[in-house]
Amino acid sequence: MESTKQKSYALPIAMMFALFFMVAFVTGLPAPLGVIVQNQFGASNFEATLGFAANFIAYAFMGIPAGLLLQKIGYKKTALSAIVVGFTGVGIQYISGQVGSFTVYLAGAFVSGFSMCMLNTVINPMLNTLGGGGKKGNQLIQTGGSLNSVAATLVPVLVGYLMGANVSERTIEKANPALFLAMGIFAVVFVVLYFMNIPEPRLSIEKKEKYEHSPLSFRHFTLGAIAIFVYVGIEIGIPHFANLFMTSSESLGGLAIDSTIAGSVVGTYWFLMMIGRLLGASLGGKFTSKTMLSFASALGLVFIFIAIFSPITTTVNMPVFKSDISFGLAEVPVGIMFMVLCGLCTSVMWGSIFNLAVEGLGKYTEAASGFFMVMVCGGGLLPLVQGAVADSCTYLSSYWVVIAALAYMFYYALIGCKNVNKNIPVD
Repeated sequence: MESTKQKSYALPIAMMFALFFMVAFVTGLPAPLGVIVQNQFGASNFEATLGFAANFIAYAFMGIPAGLLLQKIGYKKTALSAIVVGFTGVGIQYISGQVGSFTVYLAGAFVSGFSMCMLNTVINPMLNTLGGGGKKGNQLIQTGGSLNSVAATLVPVLVGYLMGANVSERTIEKANPALFLAMGIFAVVFVVLYFMNIPEPRLSIEKKEKYEHSPLSFRHFTLGAIAIFVYVGIEIGIPHFANLFMTSSESLGGLAIDSTIAGSVVGTYWFLMMIGRLLGASLGGKFTSKTMLSFASALGLVFIFIAIFSPITTTVNMPVFKSDISFGLAEVPVGIMFMVLCGLCTSVMWGSIFNLAVEGLGKYTEAASGFFMVMVCGGGLLPLVQGAVADSCTYLSSYWVVIAALAYMFYYALIGCKNVNKNIPVD
């Protein structure tokens, strides 16, 4: 009976894995597309970052409504709605290449952000439900997270390969195969999910208790929400500006790195995040979230300091993914290598911050999770600040924004995560 039930949900589980893949794939598109719009539309560093901003600012608008939508129409209908929105968003980005409009491109990134927020709200609890909760549900979520990292690894490599070495030919139309792939996966998942029966957990709506407090009444949660905001900005900003830095001939003394190689280097950052997540999962039972976040943020500070002060003329051959998804060596400034190594640090930050921030919240945990989703907009806003610094100074100078963010996270891990509001009843 049990095996039959699991077998009957094998296909929707596979579709959730596909959506886990798509969240990272679509979220990662603004990085290589940022290089494209600089060439095609003459965008500044600030403007090239607006794709990320549009994508992540959508979380600020959709985080809470997505949770309410989930309660009202359930997991399946919310997922189907999110897929339609995602297909539309990627389609708009395709159209931007046809009409040659930077504004249309930003609109597509914004619509895609709505979809990614909705999908993030659905996928984790749905996989847990399909797995029957417990260890099986957690195993499915961990597997989906690994696929998420795989997609984040592949997208800069794929789009970098599609762009080619000729700068004048770097247009959104060159990235069309990647956009078509995204829309195709969305379409297949929609059709399959539409005809599948998905179990809907019964959400208790008859008990509407009025709470005297909110998650923001807890200092450690408020500081943790800020930490999530800056963390997502760090995770996105490090590889995005590394990509722009590598492909800028002015920054590298007239010797820009080929976009295909740059995409491979950025893809390696996301690959290291996947490795870090696997290591974090295996070590999670031995080290506390506080220890892991303290170590990761301190190590990240060391890596970025080295990246900022390393001479760009000092190069190193670092292992990277090549365009044919094999491993090879790429000659890059040593500072770039240390930026890429930060993927190991950022990999464990989200889970560590979340665990520390919601500890001791009790009945306020659910509301806290929804608020966390809103704070994901930091992935769009903090890189905007970094882009403004890059425009007024240099790419390397912009990483002082990352230094400040990492310093805050180190403070949160050591001091800010302590629950000083234990007098608030949470039962």
